[in-house]
Amino acid sequence: MSHQFLSDDWMAAAKAIREKYADQATKVTTSIRMNQVITDVPFGEGTVNLFMDTSSGDVVMEAGALETPDLTMTTDWDTARKIFVEQDQAAGMQAFMAGKIKVQGDMMKMMAMQTSMPQDDIAKQIAREIKDITS
Repeated sequence: MSHQFLSDDWMAAAKAIREKYADQATKVTTSIRMNQVITDVPFGEGTVNLFMDTSSGDVVMEAGALETPDLTMTTDWDTARKIFVEQDQAAGMQAFMAGKIKVQGDMMKMMAMQTSMPQDDIAKQIAREIKDITS
């Protein structure tokens, strides 16, 4: 079953996929606490607030905001989908250069995220399954 990217159903399904592989997933080596503000969302009030926290070694992504994030990234829904679902790093870089991604806080943490996130077979399987549940 597919769910619209960032909807409550999608968030629950993506979390279930990450939990299914939790005991096999490679730990994240860099602590990154990032709030994400996603604008131009085609449902709800038009904005979704999320956070990602890797300080435990696991990727924790939930709705809401951290009180003391390292950084806050703001971007539109289409760009977020390309980066997080399609894993299109080139689109992310182009969006950043075009001003579609705004970052407040520790820019070095955002740069570190690109190299510290696991890219092994389990991480790729999680990404595939999340892509498969996304409409």
